[in-house]
Amino acid sequence: MTDNDTKKTEAACECKLGRVSEKYGFTNLDETLIKSWTGDDDEQRSTRELATYVNQKILETALTNADIPPREGEIENTYRLLTSDDVTSGTRVQTRNELQRDGVPVDQVESDFVSHQTVYNHLTKCLDTSIETPSDEERLEKSTQELSALQNRTAAVTSDRVDRLDQSGILEIGEFNVNVSVKVTCEDCFQEYTVRELFQQRSCDCQ
Repeated sequence: MTDNDTKKTEAACECKLGRVSEKYGFTNLDETLIKSWTGDDDEQRSTRELATYVNQKILETALTNADIPPREGEIENTYRLLTSDDVTSGTRVQTRNELQRDGVPVDQVESDFVSHQTVYNHLTKCLDTSIETPSDEERLEKSTQELSALQNRTAAVTSDRVDRLDQSGILEIGEFNVNVSVKVTCEDCFQEYTVRELFQQRSCDCQ
């Protein structure tokens, strides 16, 4: 897809994301969204992550148009202050007031922010894009590998901490091993499983 093709696609789209893309002069956005959404597992990004990406581009463009060259990390932090549930209302109001004082049309910028559903609809309906759904076996295997890696990491960190405390004289222990075991217990049948057992069996005794 050429740059001209991308520009035509984005300009012709009538959905909110298409209108916003044209309004802010985004080029190659559709190509970036498609590549990010349909990429390999390690590179694949969710529609929520892509919505954040688009919204931060909107904010960055608004700051640039107001002659405020964003410093490193400023866009991400400002976006967090405007949207995160962890931010107090007072901090959010202060952030909005500072942006307005600097000539940034905050109300319009926030109105132009897109949701993850908007991104999904744009990808699937406007761009006719889809992603392959992994099989049940693939999802179980991936989850097993991820949880196994997490357990190994927990064991390694615990072993390192104990060893350091032992060497500093705070603890006294001989040769030791650290084992991390995660169990899943059904509250209905009271059967307990390791994660691997549950994934292999695919159901508890209730079923």
